[in-house]
This record gives sequence, C-alpha cells and structure tokens, in this order.
Amino acid sequence: MGTEEIKKELNAADWFSQLAYDQWVPIPVSGARPSARYKHAAAVADDEKLYVAGGSRTGRYLPDVQVFDFRGLVWSSLKLKSKVDAGKGKENGAPEVLPATSDHSMVKWGNKLLLLGGHSKANSDSMIVRFMDPETHACGVIETSGEAPVSRGGHSVTLVGSRLIIFGGEDRNRKLLNNVHALDLETMTWDVIATKQTPPAPRFEHTAAINGDRYLLIFGGCSHSIFFNDLHVLDLQTMEWSQPEVQGDLVTPRAGHSGVTIGENWYIVGGGDNKNGCPETLVLNMSKLAWSALASVKERDPLASEGLSVCSVLINGERYLVAFGGYNGKYNNEVFAMRLKPRDASRPKIFQSPAAAAAAASVTAAYALAKSEKLEFPNLNLNSNGTGKNSTGQDLAFEIDALKEEKKVLELSLTEVRAENSRLAEKIDEVNGSHAELSKELHSVQGQLVAERSRCFKLEAQIAELQKMLESLQSIENEVQLLRRQKSTLEQEIEHNAAQRQGSGGVWRWIAG
Repeated sequence: MGTEEIKKELNAADWFSQLAYDQWVPIPVSGARPSARYKHAAAVADDEKLYVAGGSRTGRYLPDVQVFDFRGLVWSSLKLKSKVDAGKGKENGAPEVLPATSDHSMVKWGNKLLLLGGHSKANSDSMIVRFMDPETHACGVIETSGEAPVSRGGHSVTLVGSRLIIFGGEDRNRKLLNNVHALDLETMTWDVIATKQTPPAPRFEHTAAINGDRYLLIFGGCSHSIFFNDLHVLDLQTMEWSQPEVQGDLVTPRAGHSGVTIGENWYIVGGGDNKNGCPETLVLNMSKLAWSALASVKERDPLASEGLSVCSVLINGERYLVAFGGYNGKYNNEVFAMRLKPRDASRPKIFQSPAAAAAAASVTAAYALAKSEKLEFPNLNLNSNGTGKNSTGQDLAFEIDALKEEKKVLELSLTEVRAENSRLAEKIDEVNGSHAELSKELHSVQGQLVAERSRCFKLEAQIAELQKMLESLQSIENEVQLLRRQKSTLEQEIEHNAAQRQGSGGVWRWIAG
C-alpha cells in the first residue's frame, strides 16, 4: 500500500486506531517535512510528540531540532534558546545553541531531553552532556564531575533507574571502544565501571537495552571491517559479562539499526552491512532469549536503512513503534508507525555464571537450614492427650522433615555446582596451559622467522653485489673483444705493409742488374 492510498483511507484525527497490528505503515504528513537524514537522535516527549535532533546528510552535520505531532500529523522546527538567554526571551538560532552533531544519543529525563556525545566540529576531549527543555525551548550544557568518558559517537546510552549506562562507540581518532561508564543523573557524576569476564569486542553503531533493571544487553554493531550479530549481557549487580545462547530465528549481522524495549520485548528495526539493508523487524524476548521476525519490508524500503531511529509512543492506551529517517542508498525523511499487538509478560530471566549459581544455591540452602533450625527448637508444649495439639505437632514435624529433605536436595545441588566449577577451573587451567605452550611455540617460530628474514636480507645484498660484479665483468669482456679486434686489424695492416715493402725492393734490384 502506498502513501497516497493511505492518505485517502486514514482519518488524521484517529489514524492510529485504523492500523492493523504488527504492520509498518507510512504516516501521512501535512505541510513541509524536515530534510532527509540519518544518524540523528530521537525521543518521544510531551506525551505525543517526536523530537529529532541533528544527524548527517551527504557528509554534513545538521544542527536543527524538528518536532512531529502525532495528533496533528505535522512537523515543526524548534527554535532553541541558550540557557543564559532563556529567561530573557531572546531567541537564538539552533546552530549557535546546539552544535551540528551526528551519531549522538537522546534520552528523556524528567521534563527534559538529554543529548550525549556524538561527532561534531566542536572539539572536546570528553563527552558533553546537553539538555533541551521542550516547554521553555531552553538548551545548554550540563556541568558534570567525575571521570567522564572520552568524546565519542555511535555509542549506546541506556537509562537504568537514575543512571545512564554508556557502552562502546568510536572516538574522534576513529578508535573503537568497549568500556562502560555510568552517569548519575541525581548528582551528574561520572563513574568508570570495572567489569569482569570477557567483554564484547570494541564496536560502534550497536544497540543496547535493559532487562529487569539488572541486565544490560548489547546487540550487533560493527568494527571497521566486521559486522556483528552477537548478543552480550552485563549483570549490573555482579558486573560480569556473559554471552548467553539464544534461540529462535537466525539473525544476520548488522550495524546502524535501532531498538526500543516494551516490557520484556526488545524490538530491533533496520540496520545493514554497508551492502544490504536488513528488511526484517526483529523481536527478542529477553526472558526466553528467543529471536523472532515480527515483520518484513522490501530491501530498498526506508525501514531497511542504516542510521534510522525507532521510538515507542503511547496513544489512547496502546503502544506504537515510530520510525524516522535512515540511509539505504537514499536519505529518508518519512515517518512510519506500527501498532503493536499486546503480548504476555513474564518474569525476567536471570543470567547466571556457575559461580553466581553456586552462590544463589548457598544462600537458598542457608535460608532453608535457618528456617529448619527455628522450627526444630521451639518450646512446644504438646499434650499427647490433646487431639488438636497432637495434630499441630504432627504438622510441624512433617514440615520439618520436608525442609530437611529440601535442605539435602539443595546441599546436593550445591555440591554438584561446586564440582562443576572445579571441572571448569581444571578446563580453564588446561586451556591456559595450552595457550602458554602455543605462545612459546609462536615466539619460537617468530624468532626463526626473524632469523630467516635477516638471512634473506643478507642473501639479497650478496646477490646485488654479484649482479654488479657480473655487470662489470660484461663491460670488461666487451673491452677485451674490442682490443682483440683492434689487435687483429693492426696485425693485418703490418702484414700488408711488409708485403708492400718486399714488392718494391724486387723491382729496384731488377733495374740495377
């Protein structure tokens, strides 16, 4: 269905209620549209308005802020005021207040929109945090303290309670990053998060999500040569990275995609690998760790683009996905919406390492033991002649026996977990030993290679000297041949002259006789 057909069929006043579930539909827009772009930042605020800031087009950073009204289906340009001039009512142009920026992030916090990082012509060693107030149109830089992350773009920013978690990105020297920082929004203080286990490979243009206010999920992205389709999880309580097994549909590598979470579902839209766009809209059930394809579009559709944005908006109690912009060989500025079918919610899955599982089992066993001990030693005044008291005593004894059995099961599980940890530790030691041996062999081979290279260089130098000698021998041989020819010519001349002298002497003797 084309956009023109939708304009005729949809009533702008209640267009959202006329959409089919789980299908992307281009939204009819009244009036002028903003310039097409990608790698912009977007967020929903004021209940039913989409704010789009900056982006890139044909290698040029954009400085504007555009607002889309979901009720009126109309775009408008937001004229920002600097923080200093906000109270005076003096309006300044967006280029002066908000630098032209691309590959940045936008997060709603309270009644303000926060913009973090990105690439721009304004040089800064550390990440800058700016704010926009949709009501007063004020904009400015927020002063922060602590150890701020280096300036970067293509990173991810995830709101967890009152903290922002920043992961990865690419700094202005094109160095790829995989470190984790946190910004406390109450105190505006930066912290460096020290993590354990193996982190994701350095990357940018990935997506991140939070599950159960505890697990940070990282999906996809790319380096300068590789596109990823892996899923990594950071437990924000233990600060341990893990890479859990996922189920469901096969997911192709991608970067420049966009994601948004609603409940336990993480919706992923767009992205690509610089050759082809990803046409499918994916859903990751974060509790079951299962991928599924929700919808699909044509390959050259604007939704199969890199650098697009996806947000969720609540209209009349229903959730909608809203996508804007992107690049797939062509810069886009259309708005698309998807009406989401309500889905069942379930408890977040706990991603435990063996050590964490053992600790949990220990706590459970200790709790059961404590509860059992409390039940074993009360001053129970049981009268054998009292039927009610005897029944109560029997119930308590039965509960105690059940808890003891549960305790035995938990202790057995704990023993099995500890044994499994021991086996894993042995395997790790074995792998480390093999790694050490391989490292030694590698160093030995590298040393031999260096020696062979040195020998090759010497041989090449000797060959060059021999070639020079051969060239000089050739020139000497040419000179010898020339001397031989000259000698032969000279001998011939001498013989000729001698013959002439002998002939002339015979004539004179004949005349004289």
